[in-house]
Amino acid sequence: MNKDLKTQIVDLVSPDLEKVEQAIKENLSPHLDLVKQIASHLLFSGGKRLRPLLFIHAARLCGYKGKDEILFSTIFEYLHAATLLHDDVVDGADMRRGRPAAHTCWPAPQVVLTGDFLLARALDIAAETREPRVISVIANITQEMSQGEIDQLGKKGRTDVTEAQYLDIIERKTAVLIQGACQGGAILAKVPRQKENALKSFGFHLGMAFQMADDLLDYTATAEQLGKNPGADLREGKLTLPLIYSLAKAGPEDQKWMEKRLSDPRFDAVRFSKLKEKLVALKGIAYTQAKAKDHAAKAKNSLKGFDESLSKTILTYIADYAIHRKV
Repeated sequence: MNKDLKTQIVDLVSPDLEKVEQAIKENLSPHLDLVKQIASHLLFSGGKRLRPLLFIHAARLCGYKGKDEILFSTIFEYLHAATLLHDDVVDGADMRRGRPAAHTCWPAPQVVLTGDFLLARALDIAAETREPRVISVIANITQEMSQGEIDQLGKKGRTDVTEAQYLDIIERKTAVLIQGACQGGAILAKVPRQKENALKSFGFHLGMAFQMADDLLDYTATAEQLGKNPGADLREGKLTLPLIYSLAKAGPEDQKWMEKRLSDPRFDAVRFSKLKEKLVALKGIAYTQAKAKDHAAKAKNSLKGFDESLSKTILTYIADYAIHRKV
């Protein structure tokens, strides 16, 4: 079913994907070839282009009749790529999308500055919309995402992170960008605030579902599917919802066992497998799945006020796929 759903989405959006891919290449336009090399290393490494597609179909769902939704959708892919470049440097990640992380191929300062270039490029294109509120959305995204990363860094290695703290982090680090893409499309189409807020709500809940499902993949997917080693979040000292919930529900003995595993620098595949067994037994996996499904359902419910259309179908399929995907 999951493969069928993914295939259906790809079939529906393939004409847009081709145009988005071309627009990302054409509008990158750095003066330095090195910047192009570093940016391209990530930008063209197999990303889903989820955020540009959300912007495009949010705009069309709202009746946008212009010709610039493809161009303006690149804003959100450049923003996304910038944050990934920065995050991989901060986290010391080795792999991204099955390829060596950019900072393992070029000096970290050059990678960080390339991320800065992409942020500036996104703002430059946003200015071409001549919509101050689109620029405001972009500015808010960059503020929230940077603060989310700082917050997560401050909690790195801690085993007392609460569910509420986790939700705040993923809202800032993931949901805000997906939400902004959907809201930006509505602003471009100049719809009433009621419809804009509906798409903003759709993007928020989709973003939360997407990140929770992503956190689950760290325990359920293979290295080949992920493009990196499973358990990366744990090795980086990041507690996500499956573990947070399990720790909260565990008895003293299980809690002590898990905390000891998390603090052990020799956190190998065998120990990771045993930890996964604990998360299943304590229902941390099932709880996270249920929360992700609830957010996906709320996302789809946010679209009820819109007429049936191809774009509504695509957005609905994306909400379903967010919680069923394997990568």
